[in-house]
Formats: sequence, structure tokens, C-alpha cells
Amino acid sequence: MPLPRADAQRNHARILAVAEREVAAHGADASMEQIARIAGVGSATVRRHFPTRRALLEAVFHGRIEALCARARELTGAADARAALLEWLGAVTEYAASARGLASALALDAASAPDTARDSGCLAKLIEVGGPLLRHAAGQGALRPGVTVTDLLTLISGIALATERHADPAAEADRLVALAVAGVSPRP
Repeated sequence: MPLPRADAQRNHARILAVAEREVAAHGADASMEQIARIAGVGSATVRRHFPTRRALLEAVFHGRIEALCARARELTGAADARAALLEWLGAVTEYAASARGLASALALDAASAPDTARDSGCLAKLIEVGGPLLRHAAGQGALRPGVTVTDLLTLISGIALATERHADPAAEADRLVALAVAGVSPRP
């Protein structure tokens, strides 16, 4: 397959840079038309590079999702599987709460048909790399039976969405995840 023309590569990079700023400012609902205007291209050019909102969001979050995947792989097999899982979930929480739009993108992925986002989206990647961490923690008795990576990522997404407008969304989300992990009832 031939390489894209130089102007197409520049357009792609410019659109992505603008999209990153717009998603950070306005979340997952950032206007694709506004992104096109700021990038100095037509809406059709944006759609040619990113045919769907999901494709645009995946491109915006790609680097950080890959970093979270790499961290999960590093933590897999740790002696303290519970601590490793919680460390990774903390990193996911911090990013989901601080990167406006990611929690919405994960929720969008979760609501999609199995043959689309779950197979290739941000959520699918996190589920794939979180699975070994979860199984290792479950094997050490650190989780209730039946808890899935999807359950934990859905919880994180919900908390991130709920704290999005807090003065310090990452800190508030971290506090609420810790509360959920500890439970709301005192130990007997």
C-alpha cells in the first residue's frame, strides 16, 4: 500500500492535534465541524481521516491507552496480585478522570455491538490486558467470584464521568474508586 501524500499526512497530524485540544476542552462530544474549522480543513477531510467519532477518539487516546496496556503487562505476574491490579486500575482511573472524553469513549465502546468497538476499541484493549491481572488477583483470592474486567472498567468510567467537573477530577475519582474497593460497610 503506498504511503499517504505529504499533504494528507500533514492534514492528519493537524486534525489529530486539534482534536486532542478540543476533546480535552469539550469531552467526547467535541464538534467534528469545529475541529475541521480550527484545523483549516473541510469536514469531508476530517471524515476521510476519521470516518467516525469513535475512530477520532481512539486516535486521540491511542498513546495513553498503549501506555496503560504496557503497564498492565509489566504488572502481570506480580507477587501481590491485588496490589498490581489496584495499581493498574488507579492508573486507568487517573487517566479516565483527567482526560476528558475517555470515560465517554469507554462507555460508548461498552454500549457498542460486539463486532465493532469491543473488538478493536479502547475498551477492548484494556479488557484484554486487564484480564491476566484480574485472573491472577482472583487466583490469590483477592476478588469476589464473578467480578470481570469489564465490571471494573465500567465502574471507573462511571466514576470518571461523575467527577469530570470537580476541581480535581482525578483525586475525586481516585477517592471514590478506593471507597468502592474498600466497600461502604465497616468490616465485622
